[in-house]
This record gives sequence, structure tokens and C-alpha cells, in this order.
Amino acid sequence: MSRRLWRATLAGIVSFGAAGLGAAACGSREVATAGATRLDPLAWTQCEQVSTSSGFECARLQVPLDYAKPDGEKIGIALIRLKAADPGRRLGSLVFNFGGPGGSGVSTLLNAASAFSVLGRRYDLVSFDPRGVDRSSGVKCLDDRRMDQFLAEEPSMNVDTERALDVEFANACYKNSGKILPYIGTVNAARDIDALRAALGDSHLNYFGFSYGTHLGAVYATLYPKNVGRMVLDSALDPSVSMLEMSKTQALGFQLAYEDYLADCAKTGQSCPLGPDKAAANGAVLALLDDLERRPVKVGDREVTATLARTGITQALYSRLTWPLLTDALVDARKGDPSGLLALADQYAGRQPNGTFSTLQSSLPAILCADTTDRPTVAQAGALARQLLKPTPIFASTAASAGMCSVWRTPGEDTNKHVDATGSNPIVVVGVTHDPATPYQWAPRLANQLRTAVLLTLNGEGHGAYGQSPCIDTAVNAYLNDGKVPANGLTC
Repeated sequence: MSRRLWRATLAGIVSFGAAGLGAAACGSREVATAGATRLDPLAWTQCEQVSTSSGFECARLQVPLDYAKPDGEKIGIALIRLKAADPGRRLGSLVFNFGGPGGSGVSTLLNAASAFSVLGRRYDLVSFDPRGVDRSSGVKCLDDRRMDQFLAEEPSMNVDTERALDVEFANACYKNSGKILPYIGTVNAARDIDALRAALGDSHLNYFGFSYGTHLGAVYATLYPKNVGRMVLDSALDPSVSMLEMSKTQALGFQLAYEDYLADCAKTGQSCPLGPDKAAANGAVLALLDDLERRPVKVGDREVTATLARTGITQALYSRLTWPLLTDALVDARKGDPSGLLALADQYAGRQPNGTFSTLQSSLPAILCADTTDRPTVAQAGALARQLLKPTPIFASTAASAGMCSVWRTPGEDTNKHVDATGSNPIVVVGVTHDPATPYQWAPRLANQLRTAVLLTLNGEGHGAYGQSPCIDTAVNAYLNDGKVPANGLTC
């Protein structure tokens, strides 16, 4: 498959959530957002580079840089809105966070709004770039050229190499974005959401969060339980997990998804282009990665390393929709053309065809490190990666990245390790049994911690339940549109 066709295909597939997840939540409560009533009204205008017929509008919400100084310096939060298709039956706004941390809600809603057309009949669909992300004072670290090189090398199983890469990255973030770094993180993002709720004129927040967005929603519900309207948290995480536990659980989760992918291919027997059975297919993939480890392959002026190939495999495992693309990419790579794996890796990294990057890969570690005081060393992360080599040889190296916060230049905080939404309206938490990025066991844990949640389960693959199952969609739509709380423990 040509590289141009790869990019066109990937552009039509939206992944809700990136690989990294926050590990913190909030323990204290607030009854109102300081200064919310003094915020200027939102001035909605046509979004840049969007046709007038699309219906999208954009605005900026001015919020305090430092909530301890509500009358001090302000920053702008980038917003996007698609008005309700049936204004006569409008319920208000439905605010989305699609995950990350570090994913652009503005860009994602532009691409994904059609997936929420049932909800868009009665809600204004609203999303935003959280502080420190893309259009909202996005964190910037390495320049584009060095980012290409960095992502081709990191994570590394060599502790000295990994430490040097981490230090370089952390220093660049501090140099280029030191002003915003102390003020990002999930607690301040939740405060921004309540300012957004007030600016939208909604008495309660209606919210749909995916992946890291479940963490953000849980923190909001802990800070402002009485302001919670209808809230759905899809592909939930457990906010109490440590950095090393999170890395281990995710590596094993991607291994499970990878084995499911291989088994699915092997069902076709001799027709599976990677091998006639699961073991043979796995052997072919491991041999390819070994070859790339020894001899990276050029694609244009770029070099596809084993690290980039593993990243491409990881990206394709977020959804069953991309399994056929992964098969094509692996087959092509075995023939000497790894451009498909490179395209997948670029999507994961937020790299554009012109070589520029979104802030995803910079915002993600910045928010993670802001959200916790947990600081495993690079050596500890490397030791975990080596322990994982046997059970998950492809994904073990991802654990090496867990040492990044140990060299971060700004402190984190973990007053938010526990969430408790007591006093809120019912919250719907959804988990997928074979979710690689937010493994299923995190969903019931989050539901229990919130105390006001009901749990829905999808027996299936992929990251994100909504849109995969008519059963899940019916339950979620009935809750958000009609207020019908689904039965706790519903399994689809």
C-alpha cells in the first residue's frame, strides 16, 4: 500500500485517547470557580481552515494562569462547538475530552463529530484543548527535526541512553515552556472545565470523557459534585495506580491485544500472510523487529528503526479497525517497505505529513509529571522493562519511559490520588474487556472510587466502547439524551 494511501486511510480512523494516562485524581472539593462570573462572554466565530458550511464555531475562554491568583495573568483555552441539530429540543452543551493526556479536543471533534450525531441532535457538541495542549499554550520541547530523531530512539532499553534522552527532553521542555509547566495538570484542567460550564450558561456539566478524559471527569466530579449533570467515562483508568504499575499493566494489555490480533489472523490458516498459525505469525513479526534493530530501513529521508516499528504496531492495536492496516504494514515491511509502520507511528506521535508535530508528545509527559509526585528512577524503569521482556518482548521497552518524571524540572502533586464524587448525579463508567491502553480492571476500580457510578462492560477489543456496540450505544444515548441511568453491571 502506498504511503499516500496509508495516510488517507488513517485519516478516516479516529482513536479516542493516546497511550499515556494520568495517574492522579483530586481529594479536595470546591463549590465554585474563582472568578467564573467575571469571565468575558464567549465570542464564537468561524474556525480557521474550516468551511463555512461545516457548522463548527471556535472561541477562546480566558482563565487564570494560576488559580491562586484569580485576578492575575490569564491564558486562553481553545474551544470548538457544533450547535445542536434540533435546537427546539436542545438539552444544553455536551463537553468532550478524548484522552491523552495531551490530545487536542479541537482537532478530534472536527474529525469525529459524525460519530456522535445521535447526541448532536439535542446537544451542542463542545470540546477544547486543555491548558498545555496545542492551541491552549501547548507545551513545546524539541524542534521538529530533533523530535523525529528522539522518537526513533526513545524508549531505550539501555539505561544510560534512556537517561540522556530523558534529560535532554526535560531540559528542552523547561527551556521552551517553563512558564506554563507549573500550572498544567488535571486539577487546573478541571477548574477550567467549570469555568467553561459557567461561560456556556449551563447550570450543570454534561460530559463525555474517553481514556485520560475519564480521569479528568473523575477529578471534576470530586471537585464539583453538585455541578455534575450527565457524565459518561469511557475506557476508564484507575487514578490510584503508580507510574511503574501503570507501565506494566499497559505493556501487558498491549500484549494481550497483540495476541488477539495474531489469533484473528491465524483463523484464516494459510491465508494469513504472516504465517499459518499464531506462533508462526509472531515469529515473523519478531524477526522483522530484530532485522530493523540491526539495520534500520530508509523511507525517503527518514530511517525506520525497530523503536518506530514497535510504535506503529502499538498504534494499530487501539482498534480492530486498524488490524487489517497492521497486517498490510507488516507484510510490506517484511518485503523491505516499512512505510506503513511509519505512517502508523506518525499518527501515534501526532506528526503531520509536512514534518511538524502537534504538542501531544510534549504535553503528555508534562501533564503526567504534573499529576503525581511519584518519581521512579530511570534505572527502576529500565529494570521493569527488562522484567517484561519475556512476557511481552515487543512492548517491554515502553516501560523504560516511566523514568521521565525523575528528571523533570517542575514538581508534581498528588493531593488528588483519591476520587470521590459523593453527592453527584449518577456517573456512567464504561470498560472494554480487551482494552490495551486502559485495561478493563481499571473500570470497576474507578466506579467503586467514585461511589456514585454505575459500571457498563463491553466484551470486546479496542480502546473505547462507544461506537463499537449497539448495546453500549443504546445505553449511553438513553442516559445522555433522556436521563435513563443504565443498570449497574450491564454487560454487552
